[in-house]
Amino acid sequence: MTRRTTPQAKTDEAAFPIRVLFYVPENGLGKNSEIIWHWLDMTIGRGNFAWHSRGRDAHRDRFALYFRDPVAPSLFTQAFPFLEIADGTLLPGYYSPDAPFGNRMEEDTAVCNLYNQTKSQEFMRRLFTGMTWRDRAGNLEPGQIYPNQLAPIIRHGEGCLELVRARWGMPTPSAVLKTERDPGVTNVRNLGSSHWRRWLGPAHRCLVPVTSFAEPHSPGNIWFAPLQEETPMFFAGIEARGWKSVRKIKDGETIDDLFAFLTCPP
Repeated sequence: MTRRTTPQAKTDEAAFPIRVLFYVPENGLGKNSEIIWHWLDMTIGRGNFAWHSRGRDAHRDRFALYFRDPVAPSLFTQAFPFLEIADGTLLPGYYSPDAPFGNRMEEDTAVCNLYNQTKSQEFMRRLFTGMTWRDRAGNLEPGQIYPNQLAPIIRHGEGCLELVRARWGMPTPSAVLKTERDPGVTNVRNLGSSHWRRWLGPAHRCLVPVTSFAEPHSPGNIWFAPLQEETPMFFAGIEARGWKSVRKIKDGETIDDLFAFLTCPP
């Protein structure tokens, strides 16, 4: 690979219309560097791309690929799916009205991190009459649900719908984590992020039964619920099974089934 000078990097930054940032894998690129360079040379063509180091973000090295053709980045990410896009909108320092993890401007911070679930298991089962149903949730106690707590969800089982308990909070993107402990992401908003791509298919979709939910509003919370108490209500969600992480320091590493609300545009 030809190493480019800093002035050349600045020239390419200004000249190429498309730039995509990637994280360098923890173990480096190694021999993949030559494979990637050969693929770019043969598929994209010299003169149609450039490659430069782009320093670090919060804690990871990055590199940038520059392209002339808008189709090229899609071909590249399909050819090398192990490379993670360096999405800076996931970092705590990024602020926007549409930030994906709630790091939004102060006046736009409403997000559901508390809800009630008081419906019985039999009530939920009757909503799916005619469908094969399996209850694996054990005894459910009605009450308030906070992040990182177990709560009932309805998900796809083997040839049936199943009611189970899972922990509220999907895996946090590694670029956002500041410590070993993963507090989890309760509300998934940015479906364009490569981090969520693996869980967006129908197999990982779920329903989260909700009686009422709260959104923060100074000096306390505003609660929302159906006008009729017996009206069923669900959040659309995604779920992951058997995820290994440190959710609480005192518990150490655990293996959990996880879920989160999909609070994104329909």
